[in-house]
Amino acid sequence: MATNLGIDPDLLKQALVIGGEKTKKATVNRALREFIARRGQERLLDLFGKLDWDDDYDYKRERSRR
Repeated sequence: MATNLGIDPDLLKQALVIGGEKTKKATVNRALREFIARRGQERLLDLFGKLDWDDDYDYKRERSRR
């Protein structure tokens, strides 16, 4: 899908150098993948302290064959 974006040329130049990608397209795609991954990790961190744990749960027993 072709998209026209007004990307800051200085930021793109820095990203090309730091990221090591050969093209602008590869640089932007990598940056988007990393952005998505980081935001996903932040959402997981938000769950800490909000889940109820069963202290009696025995994962080893649950995975054994019966």
